[in-house]
Amino acid sequence: MLIRILALLSLLYCAVFCTPASADWKDEWEKTLRAAKQDGSVVVYTFPGHEPLFQAFQKKFPDIKVVEVTVRGSDRVTRILSERRGGKYIADVLIGGAGSAAIGFIKGGVLDPVTPALMLPEVLDTSKWWQGRHLYADEEGTRIFSFGGSPLQYFHYNTNLVKPQDFKSYWDFINTKWKGKIVIAEPLSGGTQEPLQFCYFNRELGPDFVRRFLTEMEPVVSRDIRQMVDWLAQGKVALAALQNADRLDIWQAKQQGLPVDSFITGGFREGGFVGSGGGNVMLVNRGPHPNAAKVFINWLLSREGQIAFQRLEGGKNSLRIDIPKDDVPERARILPGGKYALLEDPAYADLETVRRFVAELWKKRS
Repeated sequence: MLIRILALLSLLYCAVFCTPASADWKDEWEKTLRAAKQDGSVVVYTFPGHEPLFQAFQKKFPDIKVVEVTVRGSDRVTRILSERRGGKYIADVLIGGAGSAAIGFIKGGVLDPVTPALMLPEVLDTSKWWQGRHLYADEEGTRIFSFGGSPLQYFHYNTNLVKPQDFKSYWDFINTKWKGKIVIAEPLSGGTQEPLQFCYFNRELGPDFVRRFLTEMEPVVSRDIRQMVDWLAQGKVALAALQNADRLDIWQAKQQGLPVDSFITGGFREGGFVGSGGGNVMLVNRGPHPNAAKVFINWLLSREGQIAFQRLEGGKNSLRIDIPKDDVPERARILPGGKYALLEDPAYADLETVRRFVAELWKKRS
C-alpha cells in the first residue's frame, strides 16, 4: 500500500512540476535568444588560439558577433579591473586559466555565478560530465566553470632502465635503487609547483612524501629543461620529475625514437591529476551583452560546443564524457577507471603553504 501511495505522489509531482519545467526552459531559452540578437555581440576576453571555436559559434548564431579580446595571464585581470575603475564595462565572458582568475576576478567582485545562466538541459545534466558533476575551480563552486581538462604527467623515465609496470604508487619513487638517479627541475621554479601541490595535499602522500622525495632520494637538480631530457635519454639518470611532459617535449623526443616516456599516473594507487589549463569559462557581471553571454556559455558547454572545442583547439580534452574522443591524443585523455583529482580544486589551492615547506627543505639541503 505504501509503495502505491509513493508511486501516486511521484506521478502527481511530475504532473505539477515536470512538464511545465520542460516547457519553461524552452520558453526561457527562446526569450534569451531573441534578446541576444538584440544585444548583437558578445565580448570574450581570452588568450590567443580560440578563433576557430568562435567561428563555429558565429556560424551557429550569425546574429551574435563574437568580439575577441586577447590578453594573456594576469594582464587580463589588471586590464579588466582598470577598465571598471574607469567606469568601462566591456567584457561579457572570460575564458582562461583559473589561478589568476580566482585571485583577481573573484576578489575584485567581477564575476557572477555561472550556474544560474545555464539553461540547456543537456548542459545541466551532470551525468554528461566527468565525475558526474559540474566542476568549478573556485571555493564557492559557482563562478569558474572548468570545461576542459587533461592528465598532467610530471614523472618520466628512461625506457631502457625502468619498467613502468614496477611503479604502481608514487611511493615507488622512494626506493634506494633510484637514489641519485632522478633529475628534477628546481623546486618552485616555473611549472614545478603543480606536482608539489598535488603530492603535498594528497592524503595518501602528504608532506612526508615531498620531504623524502626531495631529500632522501638526493635528486640531481637541473635549471635547464632541455638538459633534463638529454640526461634522461642518455641514461645519465633513470627518472625525471617536476616538469610537465609537454614542457619537456617528452612526446616529441619519444616520437624521434629516444628512450623516454611518461608514467600514466592516473593508474597509480594515489591517482593522477587533471589540469584544466585554459579550459575555464566565467560570466562577468554588469557586462554590456548579458543575454548574448548566456547564449555563448550555454553553446560552449553544450555537446556541439564541446565537440568543436576538442576538434578545433589542437586535441584538447573536454570534461564532457558523452562526446567522442577521437580528436584527442591518447596522452590527453582521462584514463577510464583512473583515479584523478582536479588540480584547480580549492583543496589543492594553498600554494603558499607548499612554498614555505619546500623552501625550508631546500634551505637545509643547501
